[in-house]
Amino acid sequence: MDPAVSTPTTPAAWSRREELAEQMIPLIGRLHRENQVVVNIHGRSLINRSVTDIIKAHRWARQIDTVELDLEETLPLVQALTELELGAASVDLARLNSLYRSEGEGRELDAWLREQLAEVVGGKGRTEPAGQDVVLYGFGRIGRLLARILIERGAGSGLNLRAVVVRKNAENDLFKRASLLRRDSVHGAFNGTIQADPETDVITANGVPIQFIYSSDPAAVDYERYGIRDAVVIDNTGRWRDEEGLSQHLKAKGVAKVLLTAPGKGDLKNIVCGVNDHVIEDSDRILSAASCTTNAITPVLKVLDDEYGVSHGHVETVHSFTNDQNLIDNFHKGDRRGRSAALNMVLTETGAAKAVAKALPQMAGKLTGNAIRVPTPDVSMAILNLQLGKAPESKESLNAYLRDMSLNSPLRKQIDYTDSHEVVSTDFVGSRRAGIVDGLATIVSGSSVVVYVWYDNEFGYSCQVIRVVEEMVGAHPASFPRD
Repeated sequence: MDPAVSTPTTPAAWSRREELAEQMIPLIGRLHRENQVVVNIHGRSLINRSVTDIIKAHRWARQIDTVELDLEETLPLVQALTELELGAASVDLARLNSLYRSEGEGRELDAWLREQLAEVVGGKGRTEPAGQDVVLYGFGRIGRLLARILIERGAGSGLNLRAVVVRKNAENDLFKRASLLRRDSVHGAFNGTIQADPETDVITANGVPIQFIYSSDPAAVDYERYGIRDAVVIDNTGRWRDEEGLSQHLKAKGVAKVLLTAPGKGDLKNIVCGVNDHVIEDSDRILSAASCTTNAITPVLKVLDDEYGVSHGHVETVHSFTNDQNLIDNFHKGDRRGRSAALNMVLTETGAAKAVAKALPQMAGKLTGNAIRVPTPDVSMAILNLQLGKAPESKESLNAYLRDMSLNSPLRKQIDYTDSHEVVSTDFVGSRRAGIVDGLATIVSGSSVVVYVWYDNEFGYSCQVIRVVEEMVGAHPASFPRD
């Protein structure tokens, strides 16, 4: 039986929920358009969501903090937020409601909210920077998801997607690129409208004009020609992974910084947002966002090390196939990867275990790792087999700690938690967290533990990449309630 607490649903109760959600939708939209306020529930944005989506998000909250979120309580919060003339912010309704119930109950809601959100109250209309220009160098799996995330955020988010650089492959290249953005076999249809103008090589998505630039030489692109200045280039091709190769981008007019969406080699800083983003300096011009697996496991390893100490361990990843593998048997420079990805489990290597130490130095030399590529297109799992310095009291106490970290720690944007009996990999497609702890699978035997971490190796990782860009340029909005 699911331990989470659910609210009984009758036809009348469901109708009432629909009524409340319908009232909430225009308020959430107005807060987003006029105030640049993103209303969310445990990190799940409510922007452009349907009545049913909002009801589901409230019900889903019970998977995290065991209690279903009540629309009767959250609607007054949203209504009150619209009266505060807020500046740009991210507001978590679930955490705000929980805090009000524990600390503010009995107080007048408006006054309490003004106190909690004092930093942005009255901030509507304040002069904001024009925003940071962003260029995607490459438009593959990660590139298109980065585009979706940036477009979804819209104007006023602090990051402006200005251009995409690709190599021209066909006469109708732009229409094919637009189609790939519009439809995705894993992540579904694009939420909005897309238009392609081959005369100007511009794709307009939800009103956002994106200039497509055809080039195979990163140093030769003149971004200033398109009005792009001091841009952050997100290189998602993986073609260059060291400072020398990536520095070619800095030779182009209009580029200020570069971020690699793969593990960086040499002395490049590998950033796992939430873990070591504090090492980013204004003078850093080239950074790496590490790998999807490193992003998934490092936050969990950090909180385990903080509480119990990690002596040593092994990381086994069960990883969805990627487009560097073959659809059918063919030559591949890597061992075993030449065999059909769609028909085989492929045992291969992963550098993620060693790469953890680049973000979490105390893990150096403590972890080994292997990977098994499996015939699924997205969502992977990391199995952390660890020897801890201090034994947890029980499986339940370890899970309670990990759940608390997913809710109340600075790593709550990176760590999610589930204890559902029925979830499988496809249930985590579209997760915005770096990793999701599967509490039911946790094993504790003295100081030996096994922790299972799901992760959307495409979308969850892409969200982490955007967070790194925000840290690089200082474009992230204030989040409430504060820790």
